[in-house]
Amino acid sequence: MIVLGIETSCDETAAAVVDSERCIRSNIVLSQLEEHRPYGGVVPEIAARAHVERIDGLIRQAMVAADLGFADLDGVAATAGPGLIGGVMVGLVTGKAIAAAIQKPLLAVNHLEGHALTARLTDDLAFPYLLLLVSGGHCQLLVIEGLGRYRRLGTTVDDAVGEAFDKVGKMLGLDYPGGPAIQRAAEQGNAKAIKLPRPMLGREGCDFSFSGLKTAVRRLLDKAPDLPAADVAASFQAAVGDVMVDRAANAIQMARRIHPGLAHLVIAGGVAANSHLRQRLDGLCRERGLDLVAPPPELCTDNGAMIAWAGVERLAAGLHDPLDAPARARWPLDPDAKSMPFAGRKA
Repeated sequence: MIVLGIETSCDETAAAVVDSERCIRSNIVLSQLEEHRPYGGVVPEIAARAHVERIDGLIRQAMVAADLGFADLDGVAATAGPGLIGGVMVGLVTGKAIAAAIQKPLLAVNHLEGHALTARLTDDLAFPYLLLLVSGGHCQLLVIEGLGRYRRLGTTVDDAVGEAFDKVGKMLGLDYPGGPAIQRAAEQGNAKAIKLPRPMLGREGCDFSFSGLKTAVRRLLDKAPDLPAADVAASFQAAVGDVMVDRAANAIQMARRIHPGLAHLVIAGGVAANSHLRQRLDGLCRERGLDLVAPPPELCTDNGAMIAWAGVERLAAGLHDPLDAPARARWPLDPDAKSMPFAGRKA
């Protein structure tokens, strides 16, 4: 099976072609960093307009790179949410139009499902496994039990971790996006130079909170604006790492009560590219007897390949969606979990 995947949930316009043999035949991503950099975050109206202007040409590039015609496709997958609703609508409507024109199934994919299943594309990972999804819009711990079977153990009660990185980076006058900029600055700093809070550390459960940490940095800089940016960045990154390890340790314990043989922790989402967080989580996995699985950075950030692969899995299971499938700003993977807002790294 061959599926075209379309992703437009935030500030990347992406299209890819993936087949059921786990071959990524094409994967084209256009970032909007330059458009949003002056604002220090994603402006939804600018993002939606950029998607409209680029999506047709990008899909054409993906099909040419895959050396396929639309008649060769077995399905069309498009992100239907969660995300910035204007952007989601652009990709989903485009996917519907292509599916209707070539009379092939539409797969209206949950963006989080795309992240959740990426390790099965890259590592052929078997169910079940634990997923830490960390990005500009999401911060969750889930047990991935099977296709369409996702059990959320914890989520952020306020800001997503990627948004916190962006806002702290902006406070420090670093480049946008804040995550890579803070990591670069932290390499020159002292992580023990500044005492910062660790929200939720030591508490039961697996929920996250980053608003208080972000506010603590703001107050610190208001009182001492001349603090070395590298030390602040390193101390902030260390605080985030401590919280991530603490929350993930609780999640491992909870997940193993449900699945005693659980052997893998997968980290996905844009923040999964942070080398400090990867090292901390790898250390935790070694202590707990798990393997850490981290897809390549280009498949951690938003991309069309993960949406196409989710479409392949759904199509193989005999699933597809009607052409009136709605676009959703909120759409939890776990149907029993409360729907949390999509932060979307907004300016």
